[in-house]
Amino acid sequence: MSQLQQERSRSAGQATRAPATPAPGRRRAEAKRAAGRGFRKGTTWLLALVWLVVVAAPIYYMIVASIEPTSVYLSANPWFPTKGITGANYGAVFSSGIVSYFFNSVIVAGSTTILAVAVSLLAAYAIVVHGSRWTGIVFRCFMVGFAVPIQALMIPLYLAILRIGLYDSLLGLILPMAAFSLPITILVLVNFLRDVPRSLIDAMRVDGAGPLRVLLRLVLPLSWPAIATVGVFDLVTSWNNFVFPLILTQSPSQATLPLSVFNFEGNHLQNVPEIMAAVALSAVPLFVLYLVARRRLMAGLAAGLGA
Repeated sequence: MSQLQQERSRSAGQATRAPATPAPGRRRAEAKRAAGRGFRKGTTWLLALVWLVVVAAPIYYMIVASIEPTSVYLSANPWFPTKGITGANYGAVFSSGIVSYFFNSVIVAGSTTILAVAVSLLAAYAIVVHGSRWTGIVFRCFMVGFAVPIQALMIPLYLAILRIGLYDSLLGLILPMAAFSLPITILVLVNFLRDVPRSLIDAMRVDGAGPLRVLLRLVLPLSWPAIATVGVFDLVTSWNNFVFPLILTQSPSQATLPLSVFNFEGNHLQNVPEIMAAVALSAVPLFVLYLVARRRLMAGLAAGLGA
């Protein structure tokens, strides 16, 4: 083969191995997709910023107003405390006995959450793992609770609590709150437990594990994300509950924090900074709860969305 033919063969091989240049139409399509992704990302950040402002502005206003002197609240800029900062508003709230109401709310909300989650986990375990015709009927009965508004049951609930001797007591608040928390809690836990591999449960049964051991050693550890999610939801709901304490309690010693804030507002209607201080103190535990449990809450929500 001549030298000219060898050079031509080498040039042809290099041309074959050279990467193909994308067609103009393909480049335009890729550029269009990249622009679309950039637009969606920018829109997402813009909406997130707007939502942050919508959520943070009332909180900021509440905190600023709660530390302003009452005498200058109406004459100063409500968004910037330019005429001094005071803690007298919080002192007035503490002197009203809010500490005892705070502990009542802790007892009621904590007991309600523990009771609701425990009963719901047992019910979800029976419905999913030991599913039968009767457990399916029980599950549908729980789901009927979504269709029954609380307001429709206020008078029968009041009469029932009064007749069993639990009126004006914390236990008379815990039991109804836990009962009304069962439908949503059971629904979330049932949907989560359906994703637990059945082969693992069958393997433990073959090894001789009973229902209680399967629940404690397998189902419970795998269900922590869902338990954390429904626990936070039930705790926030019971903490902010106002209707039950208003109807089922009478003495100030059994009042919870939302009811005490309502009474405090009625007694200090013209003193906005003190009212804002009371609202801020009632909201602090919820912020602390979110900061502590946000990771588990997000994990439970992600697991629910993945299901």
